[in-house]
Amino acid sequence: MLERLKEIWLDAKQMRDERGLTLIELLVVVVILGIIAAIAVVAIGGLIENSRKDAQVSNAKQLVSAAKLKVSADAVTVPSGSTGTTLTMTDLDDYVDDLKDPMNDDNPYSEATVKILRNGSNNTGNKYVYYVTLKSNETTVKTYFNAKTESELKRSAL
Repeated sequence: MLERLKEIWLDAKQMRDERGLTLIELLVVVVILGIIAAIAVVAIGGLIENSRKDAQVSNAKQLVSAAKLKVSADAVTVPSGSTGTTLTMTDLDDYVDDLKDPMNDDNPYSEATVKILRNGSNNTGNKYVYYVTLKSNETTVKTYFNAKTESELKRSAL
């Protein structure tokens, strides 16, 4: 019986020597994981915003490409001078699908136009300049690109 009590006492002593995680150690681990999660959320939020801006730029470039196709395929008359020709999404239906505004829950744009101007003083010049205008369909209309040339269509312009 005495030996049995000694064994129980030794077992209890060994269990006290085998420590688990203390409350402080557990709290430190939780705090470190919280800091890592906060950093990740901020980084992912920036990536999402940049991808939306890239989608805006892509939409504007698609409009320019569609306008170029329309001008070359349909022989659109573009007068020289400052008046030019303005093409809307309706004019470009055959060349581009409906564009959705990535900054506004993929709603359609309120205005998506391409203004084409001919460089030169006579109507025989083939140099065209394309100006894109994209406006949101929100209650407070936001203009993403307002008469921007093809070379100005960049994420930093938004």
